[in-house]
Amino acid sequence: MKSKYVLMDHGSGGLATQELVQEVFLSRLANPFLCRLEDSAVLEPLKGQLAFTTDSYVVDPPFFPGGNIGSLAVHGTINDLAMQGAEPAALSLGLILEEGLPMEDLHKIATSLAEASKNAEVPIVAADTKVVPRGKADRIFINTSGVGCVPKGVKLGSDLVAGGDAVIVSGTIGDHGVTIMASREGLGLETSIKSDTAPLHKMVYELLKRFGSAIKCFRDPTRGGLATVIHEIASASQTEITLYEEAIPVRPQVQSVCDLLGLDPLYLANEGKLVAVVAGDAARNVVEAMRDDPLGMDAAIIGKVNPVNGPGRGRAILETTIGGKRMLEPLTGEPLPRIC
Repeated sequence: MKSKYVLMDHGSGGLATQELVQEVFLSRLANPFLCRLEDSAVLEPLKGQLAFTTDSYVVDPPFFPGGNIGSLAVHGTINDLAMQGAEPAALSLGLILEEGLPMEDLHKIATSLAEASKNAEVPIVAADTKVVPRGKADRIFINTSGVGCVPKGVKLGSDLVAGGDAVIVSGTIGDHGVTIMASREGLGLETSIKSDTAPLHKMVYELLKRFGSAIKCFRDPTRGGLATVIHEIASASQTEITLYEEAIPVRPQVQSVCDLLGLDPLYLANEGKLVAVVAGDAARNVVEAMRDDPLGMDAAIIGKVNPVNGPGRGRAILETTIGGKRMLEPLTGEPLPRIC
């Protein structure tokens, strides 16, 4: 393309738009659905219950160690489907581009979108691009929607959680939140941590195939982090959930940054981890199965579900490393905005 930057003309729907679509996106994302260049995609019928999700990504900065806004958008939407036990079938892609965005950056993001989609084996089948004037956005915003199929017999939900169940996390927490923080201009942080952004649907598929109804629910602890998700599960199931601080995997570098800035890793975002609540007698086998997957090498049992018939219903508690207890409330405020 002649221009080194995104121009308003690239959103006009005319020749410049066609060049943008062909040279930046179709050259990387081409498949039989997208190459038709029509307003929607017609898919083959899905076998099972239909799952549908949508999400928008406004991460700042759009490039960070371990990924960028492109891979994050693909992985995040796939994971939203996977948490329902759905096998992702297709994604849509919407981009809001700010006038003046370097074309080099757009090429990198398009490449990342294509690689993430290909590696996850979930095609992008419909897409749209809009351009807004300089100053009306921040470089690039992305919306992705996804459809998938929940196989027959799969039923997941926080309302299925009951006393005696165990709480598992698939790996270290807070990696994505600290990575975004360290990548932002002016923070002066240097760390070897990178974002954990990754698609979890294949791990979920294997776990459901092996353990079936022993798995009560999956959740991905993105905004609000682990603590907020655990509180939501406890509230929905009207149980009391206890987490053990010493059992929760946190990288030393993440903990150091949190100590320095007064943040709690339990409330930091994750983009490639899941929380599973499973029947207590299956917990150890589930953790071992997770550890067989590269994305679950640091999986651990981190808590339990207590049956409660009184004031403790719907609450989450952390047993600290020094023997104390504190309530885990949902995140209030926004300690780190625009993380996904």
